[in-house]
Amino acid sequence: MASTGMQIFGFVLALLGIMGAMVATVLPNWKVSADVGSNIITAISQMQGLWMDCTWYSTGMFSCTLKYSVLSLPAYLQTARTTMVLCCVTAAMGLCLASLGLKCTRWGGGRRAKRHAAIASGGCFVAAGFLCLVPASWFTNEVITNFLDSNVPESNKFEPGGAVYVAFVSAGFLLESARKTPGYGAADAGEERSPRETQRSPPRSIRKNHGTAETPGFWIKQIRKCGSV
Repeated sequence: MASTGMQIFGFVLALLGIMGAMVATVLPNWKVSADVGSNIITAISQMQGLWMDCTWYSTGMFSCTLKYSVLSLPAYLQTARTTMVLCCVTAAMGLCLASLGLKCTRWGGGRRAKRHAAIASGGCFVAAGFLCLVPASWFTNEVITNFLDSNVPESNKFEPGGAVYVAFVSAGFLLESARKTPGYGAADAGEERSPRETQRSPPRSIRKNHGTAETPGFWIKQIRKCGSV
């Protein structure tokens, strides 16, 4: 089993990963307007997120509009919404299981139960990491493809925003925590046995030389002793 410090390090990574995934999910700057062209417009900055679109005006005003209709959104945006929410839920489940599987905690049952909880938490973190990595990659690909399209006017060109980078980093934290948190190996198999199971039986040579009344060797020795008398 991995050391307690390594498990705690993995737990901290998972905690940072789920916090980053939650922040990335609600941030409105998954893509921001690109500063290209020479057009003078009133809005100096536009941002689009999974749940709302925001605009900064040159007058200093700031306004956001929620995206109420789900069916009107493009496929990559619907997928990003769903997978990011599933990522947060799966990572939260993994965090609960990881707290039960830590060696330094008293709850979670015996060593076998802790081992199973830790392994399950690692699986949750792997799933959460991929659920966070896939939408960030797909979203980035769509933004870059749209930016390089010559048919799209310069006023409608966007570039990846800060929320995408937060999602990438969070996915890395979750995937790395999956390697650190479980940390149970074959060395722990012997620790799971009860004291009665770990007691060693006497060597075979001792059992052979010291027969009991239930073994044939004992009675043969007794008959030989009587014959010699």
